Amino acid sequence: LRDFLLVYNRMTELCFRHCVCGLNYRLLTGREESCLDSCAARLVRANHRLMSAYVGLVPALLQRRAAEHGA
Repeated sequence: LRDFLLVYNRMTELCFRHCVCGLNYRLLTGREESCLDSCAARLVRANHRLMSAYVGLVPALLQRRAAEHGA
């Protein structure tokens, strides 16, 4: 849960800094909203790719560690 919250907070901060130009209005402009949508989607896709790679590598790492500890 902690890792998820760290990723979520970092994503929120990055997209907010990139997309929101001013705090003059109560609501986001259409341009800001679409920028935030695409920014979040881009970061979610990148996170999914990283997690897929991680899930693929973990079993091999665990087997290697087990072999090292067994030897």
